[in-house]
Amino acid sequence: MKNFVLNTYLINQFLKSFLNVILVFIALGLIMNLFEEINFFRKFDVNISIPIGLSFMVIPSMLVEILPFIIFLTSMLVFIKLKNNRDLISIKILGYSNFKFLKIFSTTAFVLGIFTLVVINPLTSVIVKSYVDIKGKYDIYKNHLASITSNGIWIKEKMGLSTHIIKAESLSLEELINVTIYKFDEDNIIFERINAKKSDISNSNWIAKDVVVYKFGRENSKEKFDSLVINSNYDKEKLNSIYSNLDTISFYRLLRNTDELISKGYNPSLLKEKKHFYLSLPFFLMLMVLLAGTFTLGSNERKQNTYYILLSIIVCVFVFYLKNFSAALGITERIPLLVSVWAPVFILSIFCSVGVLQIYDK
Repeated sequence: MKNFVLNTYLINQFLKSFLNVILVFIALGLIMNLFEEINFFRKFDVNISIPIGLSFMVIPSMLVEILPFIIFLTSMLVFIKLKNNRDLISIKILGYSNFKFLKIFSTTAFVLGIFTLVVINPLTSVIVKSYVDIKGKYDIYKNHLASITSNGIWIKEKMGLSTHIIKAESLSLEELINVTIYKFDEDNIIFERINAKKSDISNSNWIAKDVVVYKFGRENSKEKFDSLVINSNYDKEKLNSIYSNLDTISFYRLLRNTDELISKGYNPSLLKEKKHFYLSLPFFLMLMVLLAGTFTLGSNERKQNTYYILLSIIVCVFVFYLKNFSAALGITERIPLLVSVWAPVFILSIFCSVGVLQIYDK
């Protein structure tokens, strides 16, 4: 019973600190993103509630991305708090060791990671998708627009005096599959439709294959071509950029529908990197607790709190750089992708193992 009460108390302290850190990051994220949203909507006659609402919609996915650093700051905060009010010494007298503290908090962080993947992530992916759809309604007024929907790939572009609406079933390597192009004049009246089995978009001069061209107007006509050059503002590189936001895809969908996503044109390497980011998340959170404990549990002196705060900032920057640098090496195929995702976890595991041994008997 004594252990249950103490464990509950420690977990509650951890969760309270976690909530406080979350609230701080929500406030910072809202302030930073609000300026961007206001700048986007400055040309539209909209209420201020729309930029504010969209800013809140971005924050959940942002929090998931930086969750390891939130957990690290939470751990530093709760350890410093327990040391300042002498709870750490009092609980140690009752038989708790540093290792026991680390075990309780790291297990809590691991469970938070699982909860994030199972419950939070599906919600954030839906929210981000809604965010993209809402902004897309305003983007539609732009001359150039590309987006992915459940019906395939859609492109809107202005070419001279005409507007082209392009629909394709999927993107495979450098080719759009089953392409249909609708051409409208200045009065938004369709005057031409092009159907093609596939189209090479390696550059802005598309080379379409097995083409049928329908012309409308006073004299309707139909022509067939083995190949046809189609000018566009988009090429493979520009079109691939619309696949870069993987926050709209939940962890569950990544596991179940990877082949389907690849067939739609998503980069297999990016999908694989995102999936293993999610798989490594609970372990990464646990290691961040151990890392924080390594720095703070070695001494009971309260005067070192400023040192711990500065150290936490430096460590966050270093781990963030290490994680992003490793991911970049994987995506560019300098190192195997699995190694790039799990290498930071492995390096932190070694460092934390040494640190935990150092403070085990203190």
